[in-house]
This record gives sequence, C-alpha cells and structure tokens, in this order.
Amino acid sequence: MKNINIVILDSSEEFSDELKNYFDRTEDFNVCGVSANGNVGISLINQFKPDVVILNLVLSGTDGLGVMDYIKQNKLACAIIVVSNFGDDKIIDTAIARGAKYYFVKPVSAENVAQRIRDVLNDKVPSYNIAADVRDKRRVASLDEKISNIFISIGIPPHIKGYQYLREGIKMAVENPSIINSVTKELYPEIGKKFATTASKVERAIRHAIEVAWNRGRVDAINAIFGVRVYIGSERPTNSEFIALVADKLILEDLI
Repeated sequence: MKNINIVILDSSEEFSDELKNYFDRTEDFNVCGVSANGNVGISLINQFKPDVVILNLVLSGTDGLGVMDYIKQNKLACAIIVVSNFGDDKIIDTAIARGAKYYFVKPVSAENVAQRIRDVLNDKVPSYNIAADVRDKRRVASLDEKISNIFISIGIPPHIKGYQYLREGIKMAVENPSIINSVTKELYPEIGKKFATTASKVERAIRHAIEVAWNRGRVDAINAIFGVRVYIGSERPTNSEFIALVADKLILEDLI
C-alpha cells in the first residue's frame, strides 16, 4: 500500500521524471504532484498535505527558500528534503535553519533519495543531515573567481573584451540586482566609463562573448552549471538574461 505521499518541486524536468518513475515502482511512495514552479508547489502542498516535499532551491515563481518559509510559517507537517546544485555551507545552513531534514547536492540517485526519506520518516536521522561529501566538495572563492570559473566552464575566453565587460556587469548586478532593468541606461554606460569606451561597444562585446560560448557548443555545460535546462540547441539568451542568470546564481550561493 502506497502510504507515503510526496510532492516533487524541481526545476529540472529530467530529474523530476527520474524521481517519479522510480517512486512509481516502489510499494510505499505515492507522488501526488510535480512542478518546477514554487507557487504551484505551494498549491500542491495545500491540496495534498504530503508527508514529504522534495525541493530544489531554484524554482520559478516562489523559490525553494520561499516555499520552505511558507511551510514553516504555516506549521505544515511535511518533511523537507532539499536536492540542490549548490553545496556552499551558507546555503546548506540556511536550508537547514528553514526546516530541511536532509540536504543533497546533485548528482544523486533516486534510490539514495528514497532511502533517506525512509530514514527521516522513521526518525533514523536525528534532526537533519547533510550528504557526507558536501562540505568537502566546495571551497570559498572570491566573486571574481566564481565568475571566472563559470566563464571557463561555458567557454568564454579571457582574451576577448567582452569577458571583462561581462564580468563587470555581473558584479554590478550582484551588488544591485535592480540594475538589470536598466542595462542600456545604466549598466552599459557604467562599464563603458570604467573601461574608457562607449556603451554601444560594451553591448556588442558582451553579445560577442555570449555568442562565442554558444558557438563552442557548451550548452550542456551551461545547463549543468545552472542546474536546469535553461537553453536548448542554438537558442541564446539576451545580454541581460545571461547577466541576470549568473548574478542570481551567485546571490543565492552567498545567502547567509
């Protein structure tokens, strides 16, 4: 008899499908709902009153931390299992403080997730736990290092002008997220002023840097970095979309 009700909230359709297909084959897990949207997720939680919510921190609409806040504020009786792409200690501690019973960093198998759910529900996990290798996987890096590592992974070479301009734009968006709404009037001119060039040249150079990455066929690496199938094939983000995407990732990693 399937007596453990589960809601899966994850931005990766592939991972959600993997979990659901595995749980459907078990004798005790019943998947009540699946979504990549936090607002929809909250509705599913209210509707089905699940025993367990499997949660990614990156969701459209209300993010994973927001969903956790909702569960905690409304004293809902469901165990939260976080499965995330972020292994930073601050993010892990934040998730635990907001109610996570277990924290995984992807990649993780559906079988392993299922076993930890059973442990949590059987009180074999004292209060929370963290996948053993998580804290050893990550080191503290400066913002410049983090951005540089992302650029290396997706194939933006450091010798092109757009590399420096793009890095500066991302740092500006991390410090002031609202600037992403004024890229033409504020972001490009500010970068241009710093590098003694024009806003239009900044815009073109950033566009070129993004195109270089896509022309190198690193879309899989891009999707892996952000933990979601952000772009497919030749589809490319705008300058502002790309800057916002990287800045949001870095902001989330730096949560206290």
